[in-house]
Amino acid sequence: MGKLDGKVALVTGAGRGLGRAYALRLAGLGAKIAVSDIDLRSYEEFDAERQAMTAESTVAEIEAMGGEAIGIQCDVADPAAVDAMVGQVMQRWGRLDILVANAGGGRGRPMDTTATQLDPALLQLVVGMNLYGTVYCCNAVGPIMKQQRYGKIVTVSSVAGLSPSRDGGYAHYGAAKAAILHYTRYLAQELGPYGITANCIAPGTIQTGRIMSTVIPGSIGGNQDRSERVALRRLGTVEDCAKVVEFFTTDLSDYVTGQVIAIDGGMMR
Repeated sequence: MGKLDGKVALVTGAGRGLGRAYALRLAGLGAKIAVSDIDLRSYEEFDAERQAMTAESTVAEIEAMGGEAIGIQCDVADPAAVDAMVGQVMQRWGRLDILVANAGGGRGRPMDTTATQLDPALLQLVVGMNLYGTVYCCNAVGPIMKQQRYGKIVTVSSVAGLSPSRDGGYAHYGAAKAAILHYTRYLAQELGPYGITANCIAPGTIQTGRIMSTVIPGSIGGNQDRSERVALRRLGTVEDCAKVVEFFTTDLSDYVTGQVIAIDGGMMR
């Protein structure tokens, strides 16, 4: 018996990278998985992500390991699309126990996105895909979980939402992630009386294809060894983050809500 047998989980941004790792982890614990992404083959954008795949999609990988999954293409910045996505999950399985609101990410280069040089269109895009997307997903699943009187919500912030970068870059992303963190505290207060927990993870420098090929090279001092700033002297892996998602979505965290865990190896920013 898996810890999540009989549970249904929705993981957004699960076509590649961290979201894929969360989906595979929860499937391995027995949950049925709704894999959502704006592009279910988004892994094709980066060589490292493509090489990590063991099948043509995250859904196919879950099915190959004996799990049950569906794929839903969705832009979480579109509230109507989010409502339709959640409706599709309910139509398929009749319940929704876990939300991992992972979809988001940054755009632009850190050196071009300091606090006083934020392009309005880029700011709107990044805040929309991170903060608004998280809110829209929670709006959609909240009534369902309240009726069930059970649910586990995991939002995704970043160490950029906990403290600024030394070069001041990625200010739009950091501000959006800080807002997600605090929004999660409000979620916990509203949903706690219904037996629903809401917690947040804040990954540090994780070795995904996007981070390694676009974010770090676009930072000031991007050629420096980032592991020197980390107490454990290594960069994080997607599995480092997936383990904490497991904690927040199983009975191990039943009396934990409104909390944020930084998954950064003890990084100094």
